Amino acid sequence: MELAQTRAIVTGGGSGMGREFTLALARAGASVLAVDVDPAALAATVEAASAAAGRVVGHQADVSDEAQVTAMIGVAVEKLGGLNALVNNAGIFRDGLLIRPDKDTGSIKKMSLQQWNQVIAVDLTGPFLCTREFAAHIATTKTPASVVVNISSVARHGNPGQSNYSAAKAGLVADTKLWAIELARYGIRVGAIAPGFVDTPILQGMRPDVLEGMLKAVPLRRAAS
Repeated sequence: MELAQTRAIVTGGGSGMGREFTLALARAGASVLAVDVDPAALAATVEAASAAAGRVVGHQADVSDEAQVTAMIGVAVEKLGGLNALVNNAGIFRDGLLIRPDKDTGSIKKMSLQQWNQVIAVDLTGPFLCTREFAAHIATTKTPASVVVNISSVARHGNPGQSNYSAAKAGLVADTKLWAIELARYGIRVGAIAPGFVDTPILQGMRPDVLEGMLKAVPLRRAAS
């Protein structure tokens, strides 16, 4: 696939890796719909891409909302003049140990169902909805040589305090393998990237002691940048 001919959706395109993916594609001549829940972040991404060879259009949407994802595909086709690539990058953290004794009262604190559901909704249901609607569009229009890229992060190694996030990313890897088989008949390639710890706003929002412990597992003792 020639990047200059790429018409891509990048979810979570307002900041972090999503912004960098968006800008790299635009610099290579691609047309990109950057999707995020944060309109100010989207505006900054669009501005950063203003001198690129390609172009970036911002679109506010929640990838865990089925109706918004369906509408997003239509917006991409209209604004970009077609669609042949999807980067499932959007993700959130809602960290907490499964159980933890309170040091003062001795009572057991638990990861809440809300913490679990919020992360699963964005990090696993989101890619499911986006890929399903993207694939349906490709199959209907018979668009050749299309691709889905999932960002799978820590799928192989769960981190303490991230039962929800680890489950979502492990599920995404399993779905990546399955979708690659199911969607091959439509000319859709599906793959995953596991970049590990990257210096993004999400990582910067973690508790310093937790982040320090996680980075001890990295040979260089630092996050990627």
